[in-house]
Amino acid sequence: MRSEDSPALFDWTVETFNFQGISDKVAASYLETHGSVTWRELKAQLASVPACPLLDSYWAFEDCRYDKTRRTCSHPRQVRRCPLPKYPLRNGRLNQTAFSLFFFVRDVAKADLFHWIDGQLSTAAAANLSAQESVVGPMRHIFGVSDKVLTMTLSSVLMADRKRRPAWFKVGSRMIVIDRLIHNFLARTGILARFGADHPYGPRCYGENGCADILRFVSTEIDARQFDSGFPADFPRFIQHALWRYCAAGELDVCNGNNIDDRKSCEQSSCIIFNSCSKIALKSK
Repeated sequence: MRSEDSPALFDWTVETFNFQGISDKVAASYLETHGSVTWRELKAQLASVPACPLLDSYWAFEDCRYDKTRRTCSHPRQVRRCPLPKYPLRNGRLNQTAFSLFFFVRDVAKADLFHWIDGQLSTAAAANLSAQESVVGPMRHIFGVSDKVLTMTLSSVLMADRKRRPAWFKVGSRMIVIDRLIHNFLARTGILARFGADHPYGPRCYGENGCADILRFVSTEIDARQFDSGFPADFPRFIQHALWRYCAAGELDVCNGNNIDDRKSCEQSSCIIFNSCSKIALKSK
């Protein structure tokens, strides 16, 4: 971060994108065995005129449909000479994601992600637009990457160097990711009901009075400096991450479907909020 090394940031980002659609443990094990793909490798592979027209630019890379198992794509005559299948990522979608991200960084960000992010945030401030959307929005079109994964990844990047980039940290610290664990926690505990905000998991989590709004309100009521004097007082991303860790199977493993029968009220009396929790069953019998 401090050396503003865009290739290194690309390498970290594309590796992070591998942690979607599967458990972190399985993803990490696969990467350790097979490796990822790097900026240097893709730059070398794409230095000459590509055999496939989809590899011309970010805007041309569309409808690739590479399938690792069948070793087919939308341009089967070029697949043998195509560099995309050469990398042993977990599935063909991840190969497409890696190339799509490379093209985005090369063609849209002009090979300088740091300068691009600075520009996006400056433009958003001048136009009074959402700083988060100014960064997430353009990257939303990178193949195979969900808003959830983008937000988590960009939040980590933006918060990585608070001392030198306070404006970045301010934006990243307010980025909230609502996954099913967080939504179900808010439903089980009765927090959604108390806010008059009952809703199914999905887009409404980010709507008015949805899960994200509730966590932002909760964050204003909790001074995060009590946990670390270096934190800002209002730190929504920290609050969201703490709740996620409380629920996630690979973390504290408390409030989740592995331990609670969704058809019944929670019976985990060892839970630290057991006495104040509403213990709402998520599914009707």
